[in-house]
Amino acid sequence: MKDLARVSGKKGENPPVSDSQPISPKVQLVTISAEEAGQRIDNFLLRVCKGVPKSHIYRVLRSGEVRVNKGRIDQTYRLEDGDVIRIPPIRMAEKTKLVVPGAEFAILLEDDYILAIDKPAGIAVHGGSGVSYGVIEQLRAARPQAKFLELVHRLDRDTSGVLLLAKKRSALTHLHEQIREGQLDKRYLLLVTGDWQNRRQHVKLPLFKYNLPDGERRVRVQADGLPSHTVFNLLRKYAGFTLLEAELKTGRTHQIRVHSASSGFPIVGDEKYGDFALNRAMQKAEGKRIAFKRMFLHAHQISFMHPHTNETVQLTAPLPKECADFLKSLATAEE
Repeated sequence: MKDLARVSGKKGENPPVSDSQPISPKVQLVTISAEEAGQRIDNFLLRVCKGVPKSHIYRVLRSGEVRVNKGRIDQTYRLEDGDVIRIPPIRMAEKTKLVVPGAEFAILLEDDYILAIDKPAGIAVHGGSGVSYGVIEQLRAARPQAKFLELVHRLDRDTSGVLLLAKKRSALTHLHEQIREGQLDKRYLLLVTGDWQNRRQHVKLPLFKYNLPDGERRVRVQADGLPSHTVFNLLRKYAGFTLLEAELKTGRTHQIRVHSASSGFPIVGDEKYGDFALNRAMQKAEGKRIAFKRMFLHAHQISFMHPHTNETVQLTAPLPKECADFLKSLATAEE
């Protein structure tokens, strides 16, 4: 486990070990700062105890080995400014530690409170579900001096565009409150198959999350699913395709992808919910139309209230070159 600020270890707790043996950290006492206050103890431990299995974290919580201000707590306890946490020796093998390559991404805005980047398609926002690491882990590796860096929201791996991160817990809390109140406005550009008719169309279809036998996450329209609302605005028609802007009124997993596909207009290049035969055909050039080998879904704009100044901020990520070039080729093919 990484050394932590304001941490003191008790001597004599553990004998020295070689580099090839499992690491057994000493008892550590961590004092919670104002920025760290408000989060649950289990989430705090999962963040600071990198590489330790989640099941082990909950086991030491249940056993009472983790103490706050010398008293027992359960996993739902929310930390307060000044709390002193006793973290027991937690064993984890050094050889299983993942080395994450640091990386920076195109920055749309950065100050002391927020970081907004233009995420490329094909990169996950975080590790998990078969992905060793993502944007957040790479940014943390590139910025070891950063005391706090967390995702405000998420984007699918194959979706490009604006991704917002918080550099202070107060900023994260403020932005999450805006999301809950529907005050954070996110808009996407998508190219769908078919001749979309309405200039502005509301789609309200309940979405249900489930897993395939291999563990892959999927979403479908189902009566007992979560209420979901997307507004689609028609921007331009091409022969056999339509460029749309989607406004998210709710933020469900794969919401835009499932709402457009369920309306009869799958997104070009969507390998989960799209037209698979068409997707294969799109990967090869035909006439004046160039090849296209990704999903055409791009988070192009986000508007929110700045968590410190309370001023309205609007950020825009330009359409990636491969998407812009593909649209030009569609327009050329019509000439």
